[in-house]
Amino acid sequence: MKIVVISDTHIPDKASAIPKAVIEELRRADMVIHAGDLVSLAVLKTIKELCVNLKAVAGNMDHPEVKRQLPEKEIIKIGKYKLGLMHGWGAPNKLIELLREEFKKDYVDIIVFGHSHNSVNEQRKGILFFNPGSLTDKIFAEYNSYGIIDINDKIEARIVKI
Repeated sequence: MKIVVISDTHIPDKASAIPKAVIEELRRADMVIHAGDLVSLAVLKTIKELCVNLKAVAGNMDHPEVKRQLPEKEIIKIGKYKLGLMHGWGAPNKLIELLREEFKKDYVDIIVFGHSHNSVNEQRKGILFFNPGSLTDKIFAEYNSYGIIDINDKIEARIVKI
């Protein structure tokens, strides 16, 4: 299963649309995960036109109508693996520990998150922490990016700079 992971799109505040460089990846995906801060519900509609299998959570900058429609936290079962999805909050340097604590009773293999706009792809104590970075905003990052997670017999994840 090929999962394209995006976060912190901030549309229309930071960009008018999803970057063209990512559109084809979304079309080819088996699933798309958005880790919050869509800002507008129009982003969900656009993604669903490209890939109907969409999982998303609300972030701290999302408009109230987005927060009403999306959960703050979700657990997704993919084959023999469990993926925890949450945008995150607070200081970026404490984000991984906050999320580890949030998911400690869920026994997840992967935690996908956003918030910091900085990409992360690292194993810590048996859990893959994965932040795709921001597609549109470089306020806290050197580059824009998204992620791809391939799940078959094992988990393979990578960050793609755009």
